[in-house]
Amino acid sequence: MRIAIGCAYDGARFEGWQSQSSGNTVQDHLERALSAIARFPVRLNAAGRTDAGVHACAQVAHFDTEAKRPDNAWVRGANAGLPPEIAVQWAVEVADGFHARYSARARHYRYVLYNHPVRPALLSGRTGWFHGSLDIDAMKRSAVFLCGERDFSAFRSSECQAKSPVRIIESAAIRERKPYVLFDFTANAFLHHMVRNMVGCLLYVGRGRHAPEWIEEVIAGRDRRLAAPTVAAAGLYLTGVRYDV
Repeated sequence: MRIAIGCAYDGARFEGWQSQSSGNTVQDHLERALSAIARFPVRLNAAGRTDAGVHACAQVAHFDTEAKRPDNAWVRGANAGLPPEIAVQWAVEVADGFHARYSARARHYRYVLYNHPVRPALLSGRTGWFHGSLDIDAMKRSAVFLCGERDFSAFRSSECQAKSPVRIIESAAIRERKPYVLFDFTANAFLHHMVRNMVGCLLYVGRGRHAPEWIEEVIAGRDRRLAAPTVAAAGLYLTGVRYDV
């Protein structure tokens, strides 16, 4: 049978989602915990492979197993064996055709920026930080150019393994909740470092280094060297995954 789970995690101390030889990834910890409940090795497939330091409020993954357990057994049992920074939130049996990654229709990411002269303390590792003033209205005007079906080559990392740089961004919204600025993006999928690179460019606009229309030039250039530096992973959260069912 196939089981889908939802999980949340603080990614600060982990080496990203995807399994590594070190064993210190979110996937590694979850697989060990779930395997103990199944009494057989479990292999997870996730909706999105978050990078080291990136967090999730609503990651979705699935695994196949012959073990029959109540849904709450997968939740409570796994959580008993997980570090406190990772929690399984729900588990449900799904159709064999369901795939956490390939069945997903959209992903939602939020970048949280602490916009204050002094660096964050209590939220260290959980938010990005910029100390100067920002033109929020200019950033909002610039974000409009990101929406639609685009070739996002200028925003993908050199390590990106995606076959195509084309993605469809449904929405790109910016809200100020002083001292925080929230960047929300919804797309069919994202390239490696894409969100963090888009936020970096929007910050360049907010700082007055470029006009809002500059984003359109960067997209048209399809060259990563034309864009701004990648912002810190600490502020990035996977906040949702949308499916047809």
